[in-house]
Amino acid sequence: MADQDSNKEIASESELRSNFGEPMELALLKQLPKLDVHCKDFISRSPFLCIGTSAADGRADVSPRGDPPGFVQILDDNTIFIPDRPGNNRLDTMSNIVANPDVGLLFLIPGFEDTLRVNGKAKIVQDQEILERCAVNRKVPALGIMVEVNEAYLHCAKAMRRSKLWKAESQQDRKEMPTLAQMILEQVATPEKPPTEEEIKEGDDFIEDNYKTGLY
Repeated sequence: MADQDSNKEIASESELRSNFGEPMELALLKQLPKLDVHCKDFISRSPFLCIGTSAADGRADVSPRGDPPGFVQILDDNTIFIPDRPGNNRLDTMSNIVANPDVGLLFLIPGFEDTLRVNGKAKIVQDQEILERCAVNRKVPALGIMVEVNEAYLHCAKAMRRSKLWKAESQQDRKEMPTLAQMILEQVATPEKPPTEEEIKEGDDFIEDNYKTGLY
């Protein structure tokens, strides 16, 4: 058993702050109340973002969103629009937004080590004019997420450099782990009835077919 003194919980912000120095002035000044030219350029180049939401009871969730660069519509200095694409219909992100509009976004650009963080208030909207601008292969999304931006700031590259995320030598062989279908089927199976090879193959085939026909 670990020594209790070596497993101390930090329970207050003042106690937390006592373990760190003060933030650099630039780290505070860089937080903007709206999107400037650099933020807009970053968003227009980004094909991928993560959106953090939380339910009314505080349960948190982070979900990825991805499309060709420019898929996030910049409507003005304080408003962006994220089209919703077909998924698994759990609706975790949108259900959370209905209950609690506070969201946090992290934009990534392949090859860029720095990232862009955007925080604001979100709502689910059905604006046909905007949605039609988001059509892919003539398929118009049914809904989208409108975000009123109240904070935007660029984030340094330390996490990316530590992880070497974009380095070719960091790429791992996907075959070293089971397929997505196999892992999920094993997770939901009972010990008495593990998934068969046939069931796993059917699951793999279904997922691949859905990737081909259900992206938009």
